[in-house]
Order: sequence, then structure tokens, then C-alpha cells
Amino acid sequence: MRTADLELAARCQVGDTGAFEELYRQHSTRLYSLALRMTGSPDEAEDLLQDVFLHAHRKLRSFRGESSLGTWLYRLAMNQCLDYLRGRQAKMGRVTDSLDAEEAAEPAAPAPAVPLAVNRLDLERAIAKLPEGCRAVFLLHDVEGFDHGEVASILGISEGTSKSQVHKAPVKLRAMLR
Repeated sequence: MRTADLELAARCQVGDTGAFEELYRQHSTRLYSLALRMTGSPDEAEDLLQDVFLHAHRKLRSFRGESSLGTWLYRLAMNQCLDYLRGRQAKMGRVTDSLDAEEAAEPAAPAPAVPLAVNRLDLERAIAKLPEGCRAVFLLHDVEGFDHGEVASILGISEGTSKSQVHKAPVKLRAMLR
């Protein structure tokens, strides 16, 4: 597999558009799913997917084959998603700071009754509310099926951190879904 990855990367590096199309076909569905789960928005996920492949096109010369091409792309995609979410969070913080004064006088609405069954939409919303590091590890490990070593490599964290976050995610999700 590594040889095929290196050959495909080499073809892309010399400007073979067919090779880049092949790269896109092989990995776009999984990367789009990751972006969608991270952002919760199909439009934002599509924009991020395009950004990931533009970034990959520029950075392909740095691919050394130490990991699979898919893992390398996943790391690019995860970093792109995290950067996007951090930017969105910072922007939201500025907006909510200005609104806090207006809302301070209004009483909070009572919490709705929690349904017994959890539907997919509720679960997706709860996943979106996980802290970004926890969400990233949870999605990569439990949803995408990467092992802790691969998750650690993709996110640039230790395996222990990956294991800890995977352990914490379901606990946090259960608490949010109650």
C-alpha cells in the first residue's frame, strides 16, 4: 500500500491531473464525512473539503510516506477542521459578549423534558458540543475506526491522550443526552 501511495503522490507532484482526481475519488467521501461531523453543516463541510484538497495539492511535496496517504490527508483535514472551528468559536465569542448584556435581564427558559430514546439528530448535536479535542478523537477512533496510534499520529497527540479522550467522550455524550 505504501508503494502505491508513494507512486500516486509522485504522480500528483509532477502535475498529473488524473492522479490528483484519483486521490480525490479515493479520499473525498471520508474527508467530507469528517468535516460534516466536525462542523454539523453540509455547506461548511463542502467548503472545508475543497480547502483540504487545495492544501493537499500545495503540501503534497512534503508527503514522505511515513504514514499512509489516507492518514496524511486525514491529518490535514482534521487540522483544517480544527482551525475552522477555533476561528468560528472566536467569532462567536465576540458576538455573544455583546449580546450578554441584553440577555442578562431575561430569565432562562425551563429545560425541556428529555425523551427516552435518542435520535440521530440529537446524537449529532451532542457530538458537535463535545470539546474539539475530545470530538476529534471520538470521531477518528469510534466512528472512523482508526486505532489509537493512528489517531495520535493524525492529531499530533500521545496515544495516552487518545485513549483518555475516547474514554471521556461517551460519558460526556450520555450527560448531554439525559
